[in-house]
Amino acid sequence: RFCLPLVLAPLPVMATGEQIPPALQDSWGDFWLFRFFVNAAGYASIVVPGFLLIQYFKRRNYLETGRGICFPVIKSCVFGSEVKSVHQEDGSLPPRAEPTESSTTRQVFKLLFCAAGLQASYLTWGVLQERVMTRTYGATETDPGEKFTDSQFLVFMNRILAFTVAGLYCALTKQPRHGAPMYKYSFASLSNILSSWCQYEALKYISFPTQVLAKASKVIPVMMMGKLVSRKSYEYWEYLTAALISVGVSMFLLSSAPNRHMSTVTTFSGIVLLGGYIIFDSFTSNWQDALFTYKMSPVQMMFGVNVFSCLFTVGSLLEQGALLESIHFMARHSEFTAHAVLLSVCSACGQLFIFYTINQFGAAVFTIIMTLRQAFAILLSCLIYGHAVTVVGGLGVAVVFVALFLRVYARSRMKKRSKKLPPGDTPVQKV
Repeated sequence: RFCLPLVLAPLPVMATGEQIPPALQDSWGDFWLFRFFVNAAGYASIVVPGFLLIQYFKRRNYLETGRGICFPVIKSCVFGSEVKSVHQEDGSLPPRAEPTESSTTRQVFKLLFCAAGLQASYLTWGVLQERVMTRTYGATETDPGEKFTDSQFLVFMNRILAFTVAGLYCALTKQPRHGAPMYKYSFASLSNILSSWCQYEALKYISFPTQVLAKASKVIPVMMMGKLVSRKSYEYWEYLTAALISVGVSMFLLSSAPNRHMSTVTTFSGIVLLGGYIIFDSFTSNWQDALFTYKMSPVQMMFGVNVFSCLFTVGSLLEQGALLESIHFMARHSEFTAHAVLLSVCSACGQLFIFYTINQFGAAVFTIIMTLRQAFAILLSCLIYGHAVTVVGGLGVAVVFVALFLRVYARSRMKKRSKKLPPGDTPVQKV
């Protein structure tokens, strides 16, 4: 316990000689790698006892011998109903509901509503995310103000609201009979928490446009994770567009702008955190895809994952004493409170718009809307926060989004072809 700070203390200086802002050099406790290990230790204090309990109940054959009022809870958490459904073509996506003889005008208004909802939710979320993590609160002529540094608290705020929204939705609408053991959600929850934490933390070291572009390129690690986790195979066009995305991202990252400000410098820590975000997020999507072999709705998935996310984050925050510190920060700065609440509302509403858009128009239309959102997010961030992008960097951004649209077009063509295949033929699985 006492050796850990001594080991981690020199790490900020050793990170390939990068220049870390003075605000991040106040103490070894402010270094992101130390906070990562502290958070991981908090999650482990919940995961390890839970794992031991699960193994205990399985060894005792509790499903056959268990009795009492706790039996239904333990059965649901450890064993589930073990009833699986046929794996759907799009993995985590439910079959799209065909429109029932509605007019073209009504469908157009629905599409505009979905597009506006997604753009408003996630563009506002992106602007607020950069504001909270890169700017100070309470600044005056004599006082420089203070920054909010605990990314885990923001993750907790997002998850607690998403958990509430998903719970209310499940309670008020008819859902499929749940069959998955609850503990299986914890894997996706843990990777989802870590990916969100890396996403917030990375903004301390890189610009928001860089982060958005890196998120757009996550199809590459998703493909790699798909081969490892789900043993998927891919078409040649998927490898081609992945290569184009890599080229575009490299052009953007390697381009140098004149008069670079510290906030736009891509540092080593930022690259590592972005890598962590992409790896954890890729695992999350593939694990959720595997969980959908059980009969469940996307909102049930949202609820199950966020149950464990709330448990992990609040447990870790309480163990560190960071929950009260963050609440005190909210009490000192009402502007931060408004930003944090709006950030959570946008995140939860955005997830509901995702489910509704995919259900009404399918995954291809949804992907086009979200790809446009990423392009708008880069433009909006540059306009509001003054990020500089060179000609080469702008060309790299264009290459990335052209490759993403090519993926959407090629996927839609492959789906049309797969519908015409003979019953015995099976199309190649796609991401």
